[in-house]
Amino acid sequence: MESLSLFDWMALGIFAACWIGYSALVDGVPALHRRSVIAAMDEHRRRWMLTMVTRDNRIMDTQIIGNLMNSTSFLANTAIFILGGLVAMLASPELGARVFGALPFATVPDLALWEMKIALLLLIFVRAFFELTWALRQFNYCSIVMGGISHDRSDPDRAAHAEIAAKVANRAAGHFNSGLRAYYFGLAALAWILHPLALVLASLLVLRELYRREFRSLARDALLG
Repeated sequence: MESLSLFDWMALGIFAACWIGYSALVDGVPALHRRSVIAAMDEHRRRWMLTMVTRDNRIMDTQIIGNLMNSTSFLANTAIFILGGLVAMLASPELGARVFGALPFATVPDLALWEMKIALLLLIFVRAFFELTWALRQFNYCSIVMGGISHDRSDPDRAAHAEIAAKVANRAAGHFNSGLRAYYFGLAALAWILHPLALVLASLLVLRELYRREFRSLARDALLG
């Protein structure tokens, strides 16, 4: 760890505080979570499932689940490609360090520091992959629950099964959101290759954008309105 300067450690600390702190507050503090676009969408998914059981034709509902699964699968597949590229960069540290070292304002890292920076990106996108694939599986589970809901309007269990489907769909959406955050902070971590200050600035920018989109966006106002 001697390759890491004090500035690098400070930048990593700010990066971790932005990601872990934001996720802990938004997902773990109920009063704050209720004001987010995430909570608003949870309620809309619940209303969707409760409305779904009243329809005899549920083709539209299966198409919506299919669209959600497609977008999740796309990001999971993209994470695999990113991981492949990062492994290739890790296998050729001299070439990568020379390329990024030629960029303006970029510091030329030694090989050990270069490997640490790529390893951080690897960890981030491995997490993104696992979150997104778990979200994909849960959307699959939700589609199965939806398929098992009776069309018989006199069935007293239909509303209870709709609530189960809504809970599974909301859990899937939560993991999808977590994987998407990993993408955002992965882009911030990429800035560390240039300079520790770039990592700090990128982390704060990502934090600002996440907060704006989840608490101050027009979409959030419309969903809560």
